[in-house]
Order: sequence, then structure tokens, then C-alpha cells
Amino acid sequence: MITVTNVGLQFGAAKLFDKVNLKFTPGNCYGVIGANGAGKSTFLKILSGELEGYTGEVEFAKGCRMSVLRQDHFQYDEYPVLDTIILGNPRLYEIMKEKDALYEKPDFSEADGERAAELEGEFAELNGWEAETEAGRILQGLGLSQDLLSSPMHALSQPEKVKVLLAQALFGQPDIILLDEPTNGLDVRSVDWLEDFLLDFAGTVIVVSHDRHFLNTVCTHIVDIDYNRIKLYVGNYDFWYESSRMVQQMLRDQNKKAEDKIKELQSFIERFSANKSKSKQATSRKKLLEKLTIDEMPASSRRYPWVSFKPEREVGKEVLAVENLSKTVDGVPVLQNVSFRLGREDKVAILGGEQATTTLLQILSGELEPDSGSYKWGVSTSQSYFPKDNSAFFDGSELNLIDWMRQFSSDDAESYVRGFLGRMLFSGEEPLKPVSVLSGGERVRCMLSRMMLAGSNVLLLDQPTNHLDLESITALNNGLIDFKGIILFSSHDHQFIQTVANRIIELTDNGLIDRSTTYDEYLVWKDQQK
Repeated sequence: MITVTNVGLQFGAAKLFDKVNLKFTPGNCYGVIGANGAGKSTFLKILSGELEGYTGEVEFAKGCRMSVLRQDHFQYDEYPVLDTIILGNPRLYEIMKEKDALYEKPDFSEADGERAAELEGEFAELNGWEAETEAGRILQGLGLSQDLLSSPMHALSQPEKVKVLLAQALFGQPDIILLDEPTNGLDVRSVDWLEDFLLDFAGTVIVVSHDRHFLNTVCTHIVDIDYNRIKLYVGNYDFWYESSRMVQQMLRDQNKKAEDKIKELQSFIERFSANKSKSKQATSRKKLLEKLTIDEMPASSRRYPWVSFKPEREVGKEVLAVENLSKTVDGVPVLQNVSFRLGREDKVAILGGEQATTTLLQILSGELEPDSGSYKWGVSTSQSYFPKDNSAFFDGSELNLIDWMRQFSSDDAESYVRGFLGRMLFSGEEPLKPVSVLSGGERVRCMLSRMMLAGSNVLLLDQPTNHLDLESITALNNGLIDFKGIILFSSHDHQFIQTVANRIIELTDNGLIDRSTTYDEYLVWKDQQK
């Protein structure tokens, strides 16, 4: 158990949060949410002991061992992979090294023997004999080969290092696990494995994530950082989100409709409890939900950007024909004889390796030429492209946000551009700052604004949720669901793909898979093919 009592943190004159009182108990998973800059990662650092200077107290149950997902990808470069994972349990690693040193002594004494016996006993209690097997099993679950256990960390790629550090955090049956964005860089299979691991985990999990499907699957509670406060709510992210929206509506409606909204919320709570019957934690969730009162539901101060794509004309019968596209990048074949056609109602998720999906979208947007093959857009189509790397649009630019946006607007009046930027959460003096200093999330909102101003009837999007907070992801998600045009996109966000796509195209080493289906249905179909 973790008990947080009257915790507060202030940077200069800015108060991040104050008077935080929470309890985190075993058997539960707590999803920490909040707008960018609200203090999610900072709160995890307070819990882990990495950050000092806060007021109040953080207490742990006696004998608890905490494991933390490390963010420094170079911290363990001098270690082999196996040692890096076992370092998730520092005491076990210390015992192993001390044992090895003792047994290597040429003058092994009686005292050394007694010490070795003590160490062997503690080693067995910590399940040391199974350490390498457990490390390999976790590594394999995260999509890496067990053969990597003997490799040095410095020889691994960045994505491989991320997975090894996650394996370290999960290793050795800790009592508490703290995870900051654990699904970053994981493929669908690895995320599924991680979800199952956390659902079966008997201890306490506290996780920061922008992956709504992940939060919905594993979380029993939501820890919301808002209004410079941190509050705890029962349920997963969708439950928190829908409850928050209903309460905000109730607060706005100070009339007789309030009673109807209360009934609607009560009905929602009942439906939520019933619909979670298949979850591994359904029984405990239902008991917790039954204790809820309407007064406990959250109201949020968060702002959601306005994302709405309005095509200026409808698409005709001919949309896109792709014939035998091939492309080699740096001597490696990335696309080989890719062929497909698009229909007027297609919203297509492009799956596969990141280089393959990015290369295909670059070719279809005209950014890159294929080595062979062809593609042809219908005469009635107009395309807008969202690149994964948008640095060329911002780096080195001396334009402020208003002038940058004017480049893409048919109405260059400052009042119009400011109004548009305001709906995308750029208000006050923010539109006057140079675009070269914008954060990753701000740049994405600018690129989405550029696409909205274009009025295109075909959208090409390469990893559009990268760098966005949950509010912006939700707004973009809803905007694409409502879009009356064609979409081709790549994403690692499960819920984003499931709710937007009605067709899946996967680029594999054995050719192209093309199915008109939802994402969840596609995953079931793929499992059946094994």
C-alpha cells in the first residue's frame, strides 16, 4: 500500500498541485491522467522517491519493493541484457554478484562458506534460480528473442532498449510497479501481453499512458490531475470520460433538465457495471461502482481542441488505384508489388513496419517517387497529408503562429485566423510566438489545422496521435469518425484504429493483407489463421 498525505508541489510561484490525499492498494491498477504539463510524470517521480522538495508525506507498507520503468535509455549500456533485467530486483542482483565473487576466491575460507550459505538461502527465497527463465519469458512476451539476454545493452537499438527497461520494471514480482508511458514503441501483440501481465498482477500498479484502450483494459481507478488537485475515481478511462462529460453538462444546465441528467448518469453507472462482466476484475469493479454517488463524479476544467474536417466537394466513383508499387530504401526492399483500390467510403488503417507504412503514405502524397509501379488518384479527389516528421514545416521558421497559419487559409484576416487558432487552444498571446519554439503537441495541432483549412476529401495521416495528450487524441478521433471522406492512416493507438477504420490493409513480408473489417475483428481473424 502507498499512502499519500497532504502532498503538494510548487515550482517558484507556480503551484502544480496541493493537499493531495490518496491511498493506492494491492490488486488495483491506477491510471494517471491530466493535460500536458499537469504533472503526471512529476507525480510518479514523487512516488518513486526520485523527486524531493515536496510538502506532505508518502508512506509505503513495510517491506514493499517498488519497481519503476526507467526513462534513461543509456543508463545500463555497460551491462548485458540479462543483468539489466535482473537489476529490477537490486537485492537479488547484489546477492548474485557477491556469490560469484566468493566462489571465485582462490582462498575460499570457512567464513566464506558460511556467508555463501546465507546468500544461497536468500537467493532461493527471491526465486533466483528462476531469474534467467523469468527474464527470458518477459522479454519474449514483449516481442524480443531470448537470445538477446547475453547481448550488451549498448549494442541494442533504441526500441529494443525500451523493451528491456520495461522487462526490468516487470521482473521479480515487485509489490508496486510505476510505469510512465509503457506502451510507447510496443506493437499490438506486446501491448496485449502487457495487458494480460498487469491484469494478473497481484500488487499495485500506477501508470501514466495516453493509450485509451490500454487504460480501459487494465485500470480499476483513474487518478485525475486537474484544477491543481489530484483526485481518485473508480473505473477505467471511458467511465471517467463519460462521467465527466455528463457532470459538466449538469453543471451547465441549472434548470429542470438536471434531474433527467442525474437519471441518465445513474443509468450509465448501471450499464457500465453490467457491461464489464467479462473482465478479470469485474467482480471487484462492480462492488466499487455500486458504492458511487453522483456527487463523486468528476467535473473537468480541461479544454478539448475543435477538430472538424469538412470536404469542399464529394468524391466521385474513382478514388485511388495502386498497381504493383515497389520501393527500396537504403538498399532494403520496403514495398514490393503493392496493389489495391479505394472505394468512396473507405477509412483504411495501414498496418505493418513503420518504414513500410510511412514510405507508402509518402508515395501516395507525392512526397516520394516509387521505384516501379504506379498509382492514380481520381480527378474528383483532393488530398491532405499529415507526415510523421513535421520538422520541415517549423524548424528555422521566423513566422509567428498567425502568419504561419495564413499561408494555408483562404481568409487571411487576423480575426479569422485568431478565431481558428483559439478553437485549437492557442489563445491570448500564444499566436504571436514563433512556430520554431512550439512543442511537439502544439506542432501536431498546427498540422491538423492546416489540413482542416484545406477542405480536402482525402486525408493521409502518418501516426497523427504522436505527441498529443488524451484530450487532443479524443478530439481528433471524433473528428475523423465524423469525416465524410476517405482516410488512409497509420497508428499504434488501438482504440483510434478500432473506432475510425472500416478496412485494414497490412503490409507483410509475405505480401499484402486486405480486409474490410474493424480492427478487433481483424485481430481475431489473424489469430484464427495461426
